[in-house]
Amino acid sequence: MSADADPDEVARLIVLRQLTQGPRTRAQLAEACAKRSVPPQVSDRVLDRFTELGLIDDASFAQAWVQSRHAGKGLSRKALRFELRRRGVADDVIDGALEQVGGDDERAAATALVRSRVAGLARYDRATQTRRLQGLLARRGYSAGLAAAVVREVLGDPVGQDVWP
Repeated sequence: MSADADPDEVARLIVLRQLTQGPRTRAQLAEACAKRSVPPQVSDRVLDRFTELGLIDDASFAQAWVQSRHAGKGLSRKALRFELRRRGVADDVIDGALEQVGGDDERAAATALVRSRVAGLARYDRATQTRRLQGLLARRGYSAGLAAAVVREVLGDPVGQDVWP
């Protein structure tokens, strides 16, 4: 920021530029202002005004993020929580957003994800398929127990059958 620039105007421009690129959390916008040496009290004032106008809404951001990433990427509640925390969303807001994803929704998403990948693994033996599909679910944040159950179900293995050679 140049010495003669109005800090409020600089902060407004930074926030507007960030918001035109896509939705952002308040923490992300504050960080963008800090990188441009906007004093914290100025960025807080500008961010408060944008929040009053409804242009910054962490709860709406979190709701949309959870809906999009759960349906589109098949991410688990654990992975969604991690991503939202990284974006500076408060834990109580995250909890509210994650209420829309229940245990059945999570299992359905994991099942859909595994089913979408099974055909690509047809050339591998059952142990390799199982290992890769469980690894996929683990990377998306699903628990080992849920991953094993879903993979068994999709591959048609009866519960309790040993899938390892």
